[in-house]
Amino acid sequence: MDTSTHAIIGLGLAGLAQCDALVALEPATSTAVFFGVLIGSQAPDFDTVLKWKSNMLYIRQHRGYSHSLPMIAVWSFLISGVLTWLNKGASFTHVLVWTGLAVCLHVLTDVFNAYGTQAGWPFTKRWISWNIISLFDPIIFSTHLIAIVLWGFGILSPRVLFPALYLLLIAYYVWRTRVHRQVERHLPLLDTDYEKGETYTIIPTVALSRWNVVKRKPNGSFMIGHWKRGILYWTERAVCHDHPAVEASKSHPAVQALLYFSNYACATVEQTGYGYAVRWVDVRYRHRKQYPLVAIVMMNLKYETLDYFIGWLSHTRTVKRYGLE
Repeated sequence: MDTSTHAIIGLGLAGLAQCDALVALEPATSTAVFFGVLIGSQAPDFDTVLKWKSNMLYIRQHRGYSHSLPMIAVWSFLISGVLTWLNKGASFTHVLVWTGLAVCLHVLTDVFNAYGTQAGWPFTKRWISWNIISLFDPIIFSTHLIAIVLWGFGILSPRVLFPALYLLLIAYYVWRTRVHRQVERHLPLLDTDYEKGETYTIIPTVALSRWNVVKRKPNGSFMIGHWKRGILYWTERAVCHDHPAVEASKSHPAVQALLYFSNYACATVEQTGYGYAVRWVDVRYRHRKQYPLVAIVMMNLKYETLDYFIGWLSHTRTVKRYGLE
């Protein structure tokens, strides 16, 4: 999920923690738990500091080991230990339980969206992404916001309000999961151009009635479209080039970083005055007829790297920076 959603879930957990009698009645524990759930709800994303060293390292590692099973324990114990030390008399056990819940919910909610995490490490390095909930979900954000306002103004007790909120959101997740499965099952029936061997990936959007669709064809190309209210629309075909420059680019760390977490990378080659420009894109992230998540490698005629870029880059900035179409 995005940072604002993780933050508001942290506030929601602070309200839910009021159901714990010791948290509600003991000031030191209450303070430690409040900051524990706020920090814990953000902690796995502290890997953002990797941007300071290298954007390439950040792209490769974001939501990786920092979201893994061992790190869930590390974040929980580290945050709880520090807060218990700072708030003398606070119950370490209660602080640990609520902080650990915040960290676990952060990782779990990230697993439900398209980017995914390496939550199963060290047992598997596979990126787990269930494609159920959008990176920003208006239902999750707005229901939390309403509940926090009602709590803040003393209109409803947090002991009633927040258990009801999370029961509602559990039902919402179950419903979205069922819709996802139904759409996935019906896509081959709706697709008049379906051929044996094609596979579909459906990706949530902020609109509940719309899902983005990526179809992988046996020849390695992709069809990009969307499903809306029972109708499948195709918008374009992403053709991936087979060229020696593409193969050469695979050895570059920037391309390896993109391929590390994405199975939806597609490369195109453009000949330039100095050689070749290989542009890899993640076709899951189509926005305004563009694919902004890119890895670009500029090469001479001997396939030696002259320059590179990896990250989020609009088409306009790509043209301005590299002169590419």
